[in-house]
Amino acid sequence: MAKKLVIKVTAGADAPERCSQAFTVAAVAVASGVEVSLWLTGESSWFALPGRAAEFELPHAAPLPELLDSILSGGTITLCTQCAKRREITEKDVLEGVRIAGAQVFVSEAVQDDVQALVY
Repeated sequence: MAKKLVIKVTAGADAPERCSQAFTVAAVAVASGVEVSLWLTGESSWFALPGRAAEFELPHAAPLPELLDSILSGGTITLCTQCAKRREITEKDVLEGVRIAGAQVFVSEAVQDDVQALVY
């Protein structure tokens, strides 16, 4: 079993089921003791901002703010550098605990030994 799970979520409100699946898998992995690194890219980038997860709704799914808090409590969340720039999001705008980093960091995490990478 992978000792670390790197998850890239590319979907947001534009594809709510795919988005919710990524956050759910990340939160369950954290709760199971797996080291998790969740990457917010594309439309999921908005969830790096305070209050934006509360706007997300998907029937019969765990509330996104709870999943986000769970992931932050035991894992890392990274906002893609280019995605942040395209949306004019800076480090001072994001939730506490969210970092901004680029593709080089993502690749270095994803290709390590004992890592499983997933993209939603």
